[in-house]
Amino acid sequence: MQQTTENAKENEAIEQVETGAGESRRPGLWSTIREAVAGSERDYTEIGIGRAIILLSIPMVLEMAMESLFGIADVFFVSRLGADAVATVGITESLLTLIFALAMGLSMATTALVSRRIGEKDTEGAKRAAVQAIILGIVISVPIAIISVLFTRQFFGLMGASSEVIEIGAPYGMIVLGGNVVIMLLFLINAVFRGAGDAAVAMRALWLGNIINIILDPCLIFGWGPFPEWGVTGSAVATVIGRGVSVAYQFRVLFGKNSRIRLSLGDIAIDPEIIAKMVRISIGGILQYLVATASWLALVRLVAVFGSAAIAGYTIALRIIIFALLPSWGMSNAAATLVGQNLGAGKPQRAEKSVWITGFGNSVFLGLVAVVFIIFAEPLIHIFTTDTEVVSFGVSCLRYISYGYIFYAYGMIVVQAFNGAGDTFTPTLINLFCYWLFQIPLAYYLSMKAGFGAQGVFLAITIAESSLALVAVLAFRRGTWKTRQV
Repeated sequence: MQQTTENAKENEAIEQVETGAGESRRPGLWSTIREAVAGSERDYTEIGIGRAIILLSIPMVLEMAMESLFGIADVFFVSRLGADAVATVGITESLLTLIFALAMGLSMATTALVSRRIGEKDTEGAKRAAVQAIILGIVISVPIAIISVLFTRQFFGLMGASSEVIEIGAPYGMIVLGGNVVIMLLFLINAVFRGAGDAAVAMRALWLGNIINIILDPCLIFGWGPFPEWGVTGSAVATVIGRGVSVAYQFRVLFGKNSRIRLSLGDIAIDPEIIAKMVRISIGGILQYLVATASWLALVRLVAVFGSAAIAGYTIALRIIIFALLPSWGMSNAAATLVGQNLGAGKPQRAEKSVWITGFGNSVFLGLVAVVFIIFAEPLIHIFTTDTEVVSFGVSCLRYISYGYIFYAYGMIVVQAFNGAGDTFTPTLINLFCYWLFQIPLAYYLSMKAGFGAQGVFLAITIAESSLALVAVLAFRRGTWKTRQV
């Protein structure tokens, strides 16, 4: 009875903030958008849910769009060097997803802890969580860098790369994988900003890095002006420099006066209790993405059977797809922040409603993107290459995967909501079933046994991702994530 009364009071409070009760002035949509880009100081557990989603989502969408531009810019310029150069980028990106898995897993824990402490109005606790995340990121990235530099050629060989691709691609892989510390810190510190509600700062960090990357890419690839002509290796150097500048900006803000979580040198200390909690939460997140990325690696290996043109077309299509999906990940990150902060503030019903509203908005967005990709697949692939065989594979991949966009929209939001609540193990189990036990066998059967070729892999992706979304929504509706303690 008491729980029912508390839920009724919370629902009444939600309705009040949604209708603007208690707010002296309701800014229009345009002023809300401007506030989102400039940075907001609002309490996201108190204002209207729709406005909170806009204020968090817009900078996070722009942040993710900027992240995807790192890959888009690289492929755009590298594609001028031929299919082997594009295959180099594609294989390196596939290997890099393992590092992304670690970074994302740790960033999930970081966002969950920071957002929960912010919701509880415990700024000091949020600071301690931020410091431990940075320490963990540095400690993990060093051995990865050493292993990557020593064994890049062997990794390329395991991925099915030809001797020509290994020859031109090894230096590229060594630089990108060896410089993984900037990737790790970029993810983790932006997770701190997002968890605290400083989404605009995370956005600006990616903007800065992308501007530098886009300027340096053609200069170092083609040797424009006084720059050396390094070919595909120049793209790796440009990317690492761009991300490095982003990290420098992050630290400047984090230790400056414009962050909700303002660090000082005195805050730098190891806290075993928080590290243990962060590792416990991140294990689920890391496994979650390792399961997913290992599946993607298996798919790349299957596509590689059909030649460099298939890998090149697959790589180009995926870059275009990621360009659309990463903004959706921005909305997903907004949902995770809202879930964490509202659970910290003792408002689980408001947290759930935030997820459904965000999911609907994401489905509308991705539905429109799917229509564009299906209709204009060939012109989009032609932006990156004129090779007839590469275009054919790229068009097939882009269209097949786009058919499942409406399902992906809700799946992405719900999975991130679990993570924002600190429940990283439920999505891990879902990924294990939908990817390893379903997607990989299906892709192998359709491509190798049923005679669909590379198109069988693309179709398997659509079927498996759509199934994952349905399972995730059913699990989310059970509501056990509302009682998760972090």
